[in-house]
Amino acid sequence: MPSSVNRRADIIPIQRLDSLNSSCKILEHLSAPGHKQLQRQRLILRLSFFALFIIMPILDIFRLDLTLGHFFIFGQPVTLDINPESIRTGGMWSATEQLLTHIFLPVLSLVGTVIYVSWRWGRIYCSWLCPHFSMVELINGLWRRTNGKPTFWERHPLPSTETGGTQIKIRSRNGFLLVATILFFSALWAIVLLTYLLPPAEIYGNLFSGNLTANQTLFITVATVVFIIDFTVARHFFCRFGCAVGMAQSLAWFANRKALVVGFERHRVEECSTCSQACDNSCPMRIKPRGGKGRIATCTQCGACVEACAQVKTHNPQGPLLYWVSGDQANNVADPKTVGIINPDSQSKG
Repeated sequence: MPSSVNRRADIIPIQRLDSLNSSCKILEHLSAPGHKQLQRQRLILRLSFFALFIIMPILDIFRLDLTLGHFFIFGQPVTLDINPESIRTGGMWSATEQLLTHIFLPVLSLVGTVIYVSWRWGRIYCSWLCPHFSMVELINGLWRRTNGKPTFWERHPLPSTETGGTQIKIRSRNGFLLVATILFFSALWAIVLLTYLLPPAEIYGNLFSGNLTANQTLFITVATVVFIIDFTVARHFFCRFGCAVGMAQSLAWFANRKALVVGFERHRVEECSTCSQACDNSCPMRIKPRGGKGRIATCTQCGACVEACAQVKTHNPQGPLLYWVSGDQANNVADPKTVGIINPDSQSKG
C-alpha cells in the first residue's frame, strides 16, 4: 500500500445522512437533486428580511434619531438620560445600572448570539438574511443574462445552461435592465439608510413633495454614487474583505474546526473532469468550494454548490462529491494537510 495512504489512514471518511447531525440532515435533504427547496427558502427569507430592512425605521423597530439624540427600539425610545442632576438624585449606582441595562447587556447579548451562531454554522446571516447579499445575487443574475458573466471581473462567460438544464438567454439588451436595477436600488439604499438616522416621516415627506433639505440631498446623492460603485464593481470585494459583520462571522467560524462546512470527497476528484465546474459556477461569492476550509473563508453557506453537484450526480449511485459535514468530518476539511475529506478505503491498493 502506498505510503500516502498510510499517512492518511486516520482520516475519517465522510458518512452519509444517517450519521450527520440534524443541521446537516436538513440542509442535505433540501439540497437533494430535484428538491430545490434550499434556494427557494433562502429566497423567501432574503426577500422578507429585505422588506423588514426597509420598514424597520418606519415602524420604529430600530433606528437612531439624530434630531432627538437617541435610539428607537421596538417603538420605545432608548435614552440614558445621564446628567449631573440625575447622578446627584439617583447616585452613581443608578447611572451605572442604566449603562448596563441600556447598552452593555443588550450589545453583549446581540454580539454573543451572532458569534455563537457563526461559530457553529458559519456566515449563514450573509446568504440567508443580509440585504446587501440579496443585491449581490440579484445583480449577478442580471449580469450573467447580459453578457454571460456574473461579475465585471469574470474572465470567461459561464455555460449558458444551468446545472438543472435551464437555458439562460443571454441578450445584450438586458443591460438596460441591469443598469436600471443598479440605479434604482442604489438610490433606494441611500434613502433607506437616511431614514435610520432621521425621522422617516420627514424624509419620505420631503422626498415626495420635492422639499429635501440641502444636507438630505447631499447625503442621498453621495450615498447613491457609493452604492452604484459598490453594486457595479465591488459588491463581492465588500462582502469578502470590507464587511465587518462578515469578517467577524468568518473569524468565529474558523475558530471552530468542527463547524458546519461543505465537504469534498477528494478521492473521487477524477469525476470532476467530466463536469463543467458546476459548483464553482453556481457560487454567488465566486469562490472555489472544493478547496478546503482555508480557501473558502468567505463561504456564506448558501448551499448553491452542494445543490449544483447533486444535480450533476443525480444518476451516480455514489452520490455527489460535495455535501454538508460537521463534527469530526468537518475537522478534516479544516486540516490544511488533507484539504478536504477522503475515504482511505477507496484508495487504490498496490
